[in-house]
Amino acid sequence: MLAFSTMLSSGSGHQCTTARGQTQTCAPSTLKATFFYVSLYIVAVAQGGHKPCVQAFGADQFDQSDPKETVSRSSFFNWWYFGMCAGTAVTLVLLSYVQDNIGWGLGFGIPCAVMAAALAVFLLGTRTYRYYVTAGERGLFARAAEAFAEWRSRRKTLQHRDRPAAEGALGFSAGVDEEEQAAVSNSAGLVKEAKAIIRLFPIWATCLLYAVAFSQSSTFFTKQAATLDRRIGRHGLQVPPAALQSFISITIVVFIPIYDRVLVPVSRRYSGKPSGITMLQRIGTGMLLSLLSMVIAALVEKHRLGVARDAGLVDKPKVPLPMSLWWMVPQYVLFGAADVFTMVGLQEFFYDQVPDKLRSLGLALYLSIFGVGSFISSALVSVIDRVTTARGGSWFNNNLNRGHVDYFYWLLAALSAVELLAYVFFAVTYKYKNKRAVHATVES
Repeated sequence: MLAFSTMLSSGSGHQCTTARGQTQTCAPSTLKATFFYVSLYIVAVAQGGHKPCVQAFGADQFDQSDPKETVSRSSFFNWWYFGMCAGTAVTLVLLSYVQDNIGWGLGFGIPCAVMAAALAVFLLGTRTYRYYVTAGERGLFARAAEAFAEWRSRRKTLQHRDRPAAEGALGFSAGVDEEEQAAVSNSAGLVKEAKAIIRLFPIWATCLLYAVAFSQSSTFFTKQAATLDRRIGRHGLQVPPAALQSFISITIVVFIPIYDRVLVPVSRRYSGKPSGITMLQRIGTGMLLSLLSMVIAALVEKHRLGVARDAGLVDKPKVPLPMSLWWMVPQYVLFGAADVFTMVGLQEFFYDQVPDKLRSLGLALYLSIFGVGSFISSALVSVIDRVTTARGGSWFNNNLNRGHVDYFYWLLAALSAVELLAYVFFAVTYKYKNKRAVHATVES
């Protein structure tokens, strides 16, 4: 639909005359604009259904009761993210060039063809997948509604019984039939599942600022890169600003094999844990690297502002600064390393620590960290922009040379430090659902 929407747009790109007699490209019709936005929303809905379920299904292919498969499952999350980021790296480098220099139709058409091939490969494995069938089990919301209805029914019954508490208790215990026992059992099971989800909330909440910091890599980092000298090679190839994000994916693609094949086996010898370090230790390590990335980003932005002043280009935002794009590579690389720890750690944690029946919900909670974090980032930018504009100069001036994004990075670094302290507190006091899987010693 996205590829087709570009064809509709390109077909209507004739010139229109304004009231002042000027010519400009005609705006797309309401129908074409609606078609385009519906296409985008379908992508969002598809991602919301695909991402949490496919990770849970992939991890379900490993038997938790088998020590060797437990180790393999931990590696699965590493290689899953490796594949995702390898695809992202190719997309940022190849498709950004195709879209800028050839056209958006082909830019969307290539991913369409790739997804068709991916679907075919996925279906080829249908007969070999390992399935966990829970016959007769209803969905989460159906079971919740049933338990609530049973609770209300029993409550009304007890209210109609006009007898002393002790007598009522005896009468209730003596008169409970099998259906009531099943209802009580279902309610107890539902409460247990709810508690298992609620106890994850502190970890979820203390990871939100990591998502806020991460969202800068695709927003302000790209805006900074657009002001730099992005020529590379003898022929002066101009690198698109968005393509710098590929350094994150490249770092992940390079570092994950090192982590999985070198760091994990070495740390496993000392800790005796299948994954080398615990999931929470892994997440915390990535949060620390993210904090360091924000500090470096603030220092680089301060230097960039100084270069703009020294070159007399403060009021010429479209003129590239005499500052190489390589200055920004360290902050991208650190974010990539942070992702190897935190992103993959969060995926495994929210898969492993929820009840078995709610694993896709657990991975949806992991994904929601970054959705909510993006909203928090937008709200934070809006509030700071209003406050600083009222005081005479916005940190996020359209002319970045007149802004102070470095102050924003310092603020995020400070908030990340506070968040990390809170995270360490909750991580130290957290009790894993399955201690054997976390602490078991695996023979090499």
